[in-house]
Amino acid sequence: MDSTNGFRGNRDNFVDIVRTGKDMGFLVYVVTIRDLKFTSPTVKGYSLNSSNDGWETHQFPLPQVIYNRIPLREDEEKPWVHRKIMTCLQHPNIQFYNPYFFNKWHLFEWLKVSKSTDYLIPQTKRMDGVISLARLLDKHPYLYLKPESGKAGKGIMMLKYKKNKIIPYRLKIQNDRSSITYKSTSLRRLWVRINKETGHSPYIIQQGIALATVDHRPFDLRILVQKTAKGHWGVTGVGARMAGLKSITTHVPRGGTIESPSKLLSTLFGADMSSSMMSRIRTTALIIARQIEKGSGFTLGEMSMDLGIDALGKLWFFEANARPMKFDEPHIRRKSLERIFEYSQYLARKNNQYN
Repeated sequence: MDSTNGFRGNRDNFVDIVRTGKDMGFLVYVVTIRDLKFTSPTVKGYSLNSSNDGWETHQFPLPQVIYNRIPLREDEEKPWVHRKIMTCLQHPNIQFYNPYFFNKWHLFEWLKVSKSTDYLIPQTKRMDGVISLARLLDKHPYLYLKPESGKAGKGIMMLKYKKNKIIPYRLKIQNDRSSITYKSTSLRRLWVRINKETGHSPYIIQQGIALATVDHRPFDLRILVQKTAKGHWGVTGVGARMAGLKSITTHVPRGGTIESPSKLLSTLFGADMSSSMMSRIRTTALIIARQIEKGSGFTLGEMSMDLGIDALGKLWFFEANARPMKFDEPHIRRKSLERIFEYSQYLARKNNQYN
C-alpha cells in the first residue's frame, strides 16, 4: 500500500536515508511516534517499495537503533511525545540518539563553562528588557537578536546604534528573502517594534561579529560533525555560506550562496595559511561537539554548526543544530548518509554486548 500522508518530515531526506541503508544491507524504515509501541514485538513502519519510488507500510521488528528526525519543535514538546521519547531513552534494547532540538541559550551556557570553548562565544545574554539591551549596545556597535528556538535564520533581527546620525537607532528585520529597516531616535521606541516581532518567544541578545568578507559579502562556515563507525566524533564536511546582498544571515533560503571554504580562505589568507586554518576549524568543531554532548547529558550522533571567522582569522561559534538539514555539497551529503548507518551499527553492536 502506498501511503502519502502516513508520516511528516522531509520526505526527500527520508528517501535518501532509506535507500542508503538498504544499499548498505540494513533493515531500515520510518516509524511515527504514534506507531512506536512497545507492547508488541513488531511495529508499523514505512519503507520504500521494490522500485524505490513510493512508500508502503509493513510490520517490522522493534528497532534496535532510532535516529530521531521529529521535524518540529512543537511536536517534540507535546507531553505525550515527550513521554514516548523518555520511554525510548530508558528502553534496555533500544539505542536512541539526538533526543531533543537544541536551545540557543543552553548551547552557549554549555560552551561557556569550558576553557576549551568559552573563547569562541560572542557575548550573549537573555533578552529580558530594554535596559539590558541598551547596556549591551553601549559595548558593541551592533547586536543580533535571535529566538532561542529558531531555525534557518527565522526571526533574527539586527540592532545598530549609529551615533553620528540624527536618527541613530536601526533595527533590521529579516524576512524570507529581504529585510525591513526601522529607524528611531530612541531605543525605547524601537523596543515596541522588537516586542511586536518577538511576541512571547524567548530571545537572546548577541554581540555582532564583523565577519571576514569576499567581494564585500560576509560568509560563515557550515560544518557537519557525526559519530563514526567507532563511536567517535568526526568531521563529515565543511561548507561555506555567503550572505545574500540584503540579508543579515548567510542562510541559502534567505538569499545566501554556497561557496568553497578553501577558496574563500585562500582568497583572504593565502593558500598556505588556508590549509592550516581548515585544520584548526575541523579540530575546533570536534571540541565543540564533545562539549555540547557533555552539556546536553544525552547521546548525540550528529550536529551541524555555524562558525564565523573574522578579518583577523579568529573563530567564533554562532549556532548548532541537532537535526541538520541536508548539505547541498554532494560529497558531504553522500558521506553523511553512510555515517548515519556506520554509527547506528556501532550502537547496535554496543547494545548486543549488554544484552
